[in-house]
Order: sequence, then structure tokens, then C-alpha cells
Amino acid sequence: MDFNFSDWWGTLTTLQQIYWGFAIPFTLIFLLQMIMTFVGGDMDTDGSADFDVETDDGAGFQFFTIKNFVGFFTLFSWTGIACLDSGLSASLSVVISIGAGILMMVIMAAIFYYFSKLTDSGNMSAKNAIGGIGEVYLPIHSGRGNIGKVSIKVQGSLRELDAITDDNQDLPTGAVVTVTDITSNDTLIVTKSK
Repeated sequence: MDFNFSDWWGTLTTLQQIYWGFAIPFTLIFLLQMIMTFVGGDMDTDGSADFDVETDDGAGFQFFTIKNFVGFFTLFSWTGIACLDSGLSASLSVVISIGAGILMMVIMAAIFYYFSKLTDSGNMSAKNAIGGIGEVYLPIHSGRGNIGKVSIKVQGSLRELDAITDDNQDLPTGAVVTVTDITSNDTLIVTKSK
């Protein structure tokens, strides 16, 4: 038995043709988006800027996006087809399919919102070193006499950062210090640990 598209299409009602008209292209786009997301095709281009944004709270809850519209029309169309095939009236099918499409948009917006909260820029903030304990790597002279270096764990990584001290004594290599503050250019201010 051969399938004839024009014969099949001619047997459909106008509403079924609308649903199928949305279902086929939007399902293909939806599947393509899913594949690209899993293989990394959805990643941002690699930029050269490297800076901290202190007030960055993530992407926010974005309801009207291309992905959400694709998700809406995909679920809207397949829900409508299923409703009509199960014998529901045209008006009830439209109401249910619109509700299902909106629900899909809400779910997708929530998923991307919470995923954006999980991302970590990887940029180190010197403020996170305050209160931390480290070890002097390059000697630090008393009274902010020079800029030395301290080995300290910040944000889960061991780092060597510039440091100064307000103490009255020099801090030799190997001295254990506590970070009390940072300067405007992210140099640590340290004191000898008690």
C-alpha cells in the first residue's frame, strides 16, 4: 500500500491541517535544537573579554524566547492532533492545546532560568579571600613597604596573589597569614596569624 500525501492531506479538516502544518516543521526544529544543545552547538562564541560583573544575577526568567516559541508550537500542535484524534470537539481541542503549549513555555523558561543560576563564570574575586589563611610565598615588608606574594586557597583553587601588610614586622617566606582586607586594585592586606 503506497502512501499518497495529497490524498491524506485532503481527508483532514482545516483545523487538523493547521495542527499538522505546525507539527511537522516545529518538531524538526525542536529536535534540531535538542541535538545542538547536547553536542555543544548551542554554546556562545568564544570572546576575549575577561572581567567581573559584581551585580550579575543571571539571565532572569525569560518567557518569550525562540526556544520557548518552538516548544509552544511543538506541544500545541501534537496535543491538538491527539485531542482531535480522540474525538474531542474542535473548540475544546484548541483550548487544551493552547494550555499545553503555554505550560511547555513555562516549563522551558523555568528550566533555562535555573540552569543559568548554576553557571559559574570561573573568574576569581579577591573579595572571597577575606578571612582566608595563607602562606607567604615572597616576603612582605612591614608598613606596606613592598608587594609580596601569598599562596592562598580562593574559590576552591590555590592561588598566588599580591599582598601587603600593615604589621610592624616583616612577614618572611613561610609565615602563616590571615587576609584582613583588599585594596582597590585587589591586592590582599594580610596580618600574621596568631
